[in-house]
Amino acid sequence: MQDAAIKLTQYSHGAGCGCKISPSILNTILASTLPTFNDSNILVGNQNRDDAAVYQLNDTTGIISTTDFFMPIVDDPFTFGRIAATNAISDIYAMGGNPIMAIAILGWPLNKLSAEIAQQVVDGGRQACHDANIMLAGGHSIDSPEPIFGLAVTGQVALNKLKKNNTAQAKDKLYLTKPLGIGVLTTAQKQQKLEHTDSHIAIDAMCQLNDIGPLIAEINGINAMTDVTGFGLAGHLLEMCQGSNLNANINMTSLPLLPRMKDYIKMNCVPSGTHRNYESYQTHLPQLTHEQKVILCDPQTSGGLLVSVNSNAEQALLHLSESHRLPIYCIGQLDANSRPHIINLT
Repeated sequence: MQDAAIKLTQYSHGAGCGCKISPSILNTILASTLPTFNDSNILVGNQNRDDAAVYQLNDTTGIISTTDFFMPIVDDPFTFGRIAATNAISDIYAMGGNPIMAIAILGWPLNKLSAEIAQQVVDGGRQACHDANIMLAGGHSIDSPEPIFGLAVTGQVALNKLKKNNTAQAKDKLYLTKPLGIGVLTTAQKQQKLEHTDSHIAIDAMCQLNDIGPLIAEINGINAMTDVTGFGLAGHLLEMCQGSNLNANINMTSLPLLPRMKDYIKMNCVPSGTHRNYESYQTHLPQLTHEQKVILCDPQTSGGLLVSVNSNAEQALLHLSESHRLPIYCIGQLDANSRPHIINLT
């Protein structure tokens, strides 16, 4: 086995959060006729379609629990581990919390890839945990047909700062903290169409922690928050609209895009997850061009935070962004009308 020649993406049928099961199929999987055990301490659970579960520990504190894992989205083992871990930790930040520990989830095809390569993947996960000031405190591994890595992460949140994805309000402005296009650029890499000068673009975005989330949650007037991952901007925004019984008006010209995303769309570097996403919620979307469809439905891995903010709190959000040198982009507004759960383009 020549480890130096290994390209991890050749050993997986999907990549990153583009591997996620489509929303429509997921509804079937999660449906159940069994009686539900209700625990009054569970503040956020399956019924919310939120980023993580939240358990009320006492009058002031909640424990956040989440897990996320996927197959390689890049060829380099260390970078793959770092991205997968960064993506998993993001769910804690998206709820306004701080991570406190993580445990690893590893599936490895030992007949194809050496244990030394797996060690590099886990080290990448350790690096992301170090960046988030938490320990990778344990984990579980199996021999599997394809390489898989991720984390189960535990976090903590002050209950009065807990942010959900279903508490947005009409007239809220929508902000996004990272550009879109990760699915397109990583697909270009897998198709061997990505130019060398563009090789760092998606990686830099995916390795950026969403650790500004708890600071955003401190601002009065932040009504809802989520992170944008495998269902794309349209899918995660639709979850916000459905949970809050609102519509969204998105300004396509204001959407931040990774450099050269449109060029790679023209080269047909479109993940299969994009098509699954569109098929799942196209009835909630207007008539779209091919380019608009790809931009809105592109599955993001370790994507940015989607923030719903009262207009009175906008300046505080922008000041926080500026003080941390983190660009943030206003992409639209939420409204109520007679036909809710529709994403309009302006």
